[in-house]
Formats: sequence, C-alpha cells, structure tokens
Amino acid sequence: MAEIATFGAGCFWGVEAAFQRIPGVIDTAVGYSGGETPNPTYKDVCTDETGHAEVVQVTFDPAKVSYEELLDVFWQAHDPTQVNRQGPDFGTQYRTAIFFHSPEQETSAKKSRAAIDASGKFKRPVATEITPATTFYRAEEYHQKYCFLPFLNQGTRNFDEAKAGQNLPLRGVPSGGRCVRGKSRHRI
Repeated sequence: MAEIATFGAGCFWGVEAAFQRIPGVIDTAVGYSGGETPNPTYKDVCTDETGHAEVVQVTFDPAKVSYEELLDVFWQAHDPTQVNRQGPDFGTQYRTAIFFHSPEQETSAKKSRAAIDASGKFKRPVATEITPATTFYRAEEYHQKYCFLPFLNQGTRNFDEAKAGQNLPLRGVPSGGRCVRGKSRHRI
C-alpha cells in the first residue's frame, strides 16, 4: 500500500526532480503546506504572508523505497542549515521542513535530523522543522513536473523516461538534482 511523505526544501521544482528519480516513488506533486491561508496560489505564497512552505508531496511504495531513504534524498537536495531561504530564494516559503504523516515518520525524521546534525557535514546546526502534516494544497499545473517540461529540457528527457530509470541528462538540473530558475523571488 502506498504511503505519502511531504518535504519542504526551498524551491519545489528541483526538489521534486530529485525525488522523481528514485525507484519506488510512484508520483510527486508540488504545492503548499504548513500555513494558515486556505487554497493559496503561488502569487499568495510569494508574498511571504500565508505561512505556507513550498513542498513536494511524495507518494511511494514502502516495499521498494523506505521513508528513511527518502529522508536521505531530502538531506542531499538542499542545505538544511539555511533558515527561510535556499540559495538566492528567500522567505518563509523556502524554509526547510519535514511534514510527517504518522508517528513512525516523526520518529524517523527526528532520528535522521539528529544523525545529520551530529555528522559534522555542516558547519551550522540543522534548521529543519519537523511538524505534523497539515492540508496539502496542490500548486498550479504549470509548476508540476517543471524540470521535465519540454521548453526547459528541449526534449532531452521527460517524466516517463525518468520514471523508467533512464539516465539521461536534465537540462537545467545540475547533478545535485536542483532545477535552475536563474533568479530569486520569481514572479508569475
């Protein structure tokens, strides 16, 4: 039976691309979670007044990929020591967050955060919040699978090829799995 995991790690485009590459991930969707405003739009979230984080909701088969393995991808996909920003993008919507869906996910997330903090990999303490999952608001369709859109990739790879596990380059997605947007505080 499929399970859901929800992660906030800055701009959701590149984070979604990192999870899409993992065998056992059934689907991903980008959206907003952790705030107070019901049914927010991207424009609303960019005001930094809704309380929502940009997140990726991952549907996965736990028989093929564990939640702990997804946590490993999460830690690798961003800098968890940055508070309310990732790279040039800033605001609470870009915070580092794990939204757990069960007590088991909460335990695993806290254990994983403690291990990554104690590892010495980062010079600063890990700032990732671990909180219960709240309502997930799916982002507008033009944000979904963004790093796999033909105009960005010029047809070099699409989502179906990614799910098939083909190791083709993604234009705009460096080896770390981040989708390059080119500037901060993007507007629609």
